[in-house]
Amino acid sequence: MARYVAPGRDRPGRNNGGVDRSQLADFLRRRREALQPEDVGLSAGPRRRTPGLRREDVAALTGMSVDYYVRLEQERGPQPSEQMTAALARGLRLSLDERDHLFRLAGHPVPDRLARTDHVSPALMRVLDRLDDTPALVVTDLAETLAQTRVAAALLGDQTRFTGPDRSMIHRWFTDPGARSIYPPDTHDLHSRIFVSQLRGAHVRSDQGPRTTALVRRLLEAAPEFARLWEQHQVGFHYPDDKTLVHPELGLIQVDCQVLQAPDQGQALLIYTATPGTDSYDKLRLLSVLDLPGPSRTDSRTDPRTDPRAERSQP
Repeated sequence: MARYVAPGRDRPGRNNGGVDRSQLADFLRRRREALQPEDVGLSAGPRRRTPGLRREDVAALTGMSVDYYVRLEQERGPQPSEQMTAALARGLRLSLDERDHLFRLAGHPVPDRLARTDHVSPALMRVLDRLDDTPALVVTDLAETLAQTRVAAALLGDQTRFTGPDRSMIHRWFTDPGARSIYPPDTHDLHSRIFVSQLRGAHVRSDQGPRTTALVRRLLEAAPEFARLWEQHQVGFHYPDDKTLVHPELGLIQVDCQVLQAPDQGQALLIYTATPGTDSYDKLRLLSVLDLPGPSRTDSRTDPRTDPRAERSQP
């Protein structure tokens, strides 16, 4: 028989950020139990005594500590940040309606439902889940990585760790020389033109939305190379289907990039493969088997105050 869960004592207006702990705990548990391991790209493993995912599974999918997630389901955790609430929505493969409901329960404003959103659709996530042994990532038209496979992290580095303007690879490309290390130097000029053309297109499609406009203005002020290329008003530069990447341990890797568009949300799923029998194919297989570390930067700009992974260690 269904159990009625009354609204919690923590209601808006109190010093709790408006979080409804009892409803939040119930919703998280229900959504967790409704998912099977294969729904999120996990192995079913030995027979489980409880339905759905384990709490450990959700913690791993969202990048938080197991203890932190357990406390949320036990109605005694701190209010999750907006970044962690978004991570929970992605990890639990929530629809937009479910995501909005989760944000309200967590005491946060519901994100705008614009064409550009940080919420990855469950359909796109289901495809990504089945590519665990392949470099693949979901990006926005501002070149922000929302999700990536473990092999993509081994190939490109953790592209989801950035905050603020640095979430956009376009911003990092023009303001941080270290961001260019994943491509050969003789291709940098082409990549610069592609990134400017990509941002120009996003600027028009979004009708000069605030996020896009802010990024353009910031780059015009901070990056002379960007300002020079932006002034040329060139469009139509696209990535070729094949590209060369540079890995710090394995060297040059030739890959083909297939793109699955989600035009209603301004997102795309990028899938990197290599021709069987080639040296690059063997290198990608080595990445998937050995899980070698990907490129990293010594001057990481993540902010522990806003980075959701900072909640891994919260008591």
